[in-house]
Amino acid sequence: MNDIGHFEKRIDITFANKEYLVEALTHRSYLNEHKSSRSHNERLEFLGDAVLELVISDYLFKEFPDRAEGELTSFRSALVRTDSLAETAKEIAIGESILLSKGEEDTGGRTKSYLLANAFEALIGAIYLDQGYEKSREFINKYLVKKLPDIVKNRTDIDSKTKIQEVAQAKYKETPTYEVINQEGPDHDKHFTVIVKIKDKTIGEGKGSSKQRAEEDAATKGLEYIENDTV
Repeated sequence: MNDIGHFEKRIDITFANKEYLVEALTHRSYLNEHKSSRSHNERLEFLGDAVLELVISDYLFKEFPDRAEGELTSFRSALVRTDSLAETAKEIAIGESILLSKGEEDTGGRTKSYLLANAFEALIGAIYLDQGYEKSREFINKYLVKKLPDIVKNRTDIDSKTKIQEVAQAKYKETPTYEVINQEGPDHDKHFTVIVKIKDKTIGEGKGSSKQRAEEDAATKGLEYIENDTV
């Protein structure tokens, strides 16, 4: 990877073992065209997800001593959901540095939310292995925790599926329905495309690495439609 040094400067972390960073930025598809590469970022994503959850849980527990467990869980979920992680990944331009197959790149892989979110979690896993928990915590606090005040103040933790159900019932007297229109990839790397409908009319389409994430993405798009619908 030619720009590994530039990426380290971008996040202000110099890796002792550069291979951790390379692995974090290697998508599974890249191995199909580069047989000399032996590892992709899914294992680091698994580790990073756990580190991320611990750091955020610890922060919320200490920062909001008067909040109930349910609220803390809701705040954490809002912070670590796909669109939030993808947005943060874009801030540090992960998409520019990910190693992808040509096919994945040609289909917009560098801007796909689930791919960016997964790479961001893998990066956290790599930082943890190379630099330890404290450095991982500093990184997460610097780039992700800053979003919490807005989440808590505006209660943006209330998920899109809940919001769209309330809004649709109030405006149309109808409950949204969801339909999986496509799923691809092996069992360990599934990607789903889901549509949300009101009265048999499609009002949003979403994608995600799980059915739940795809439905959430579709609901977000559906809310935008409803807000602009003058009927």
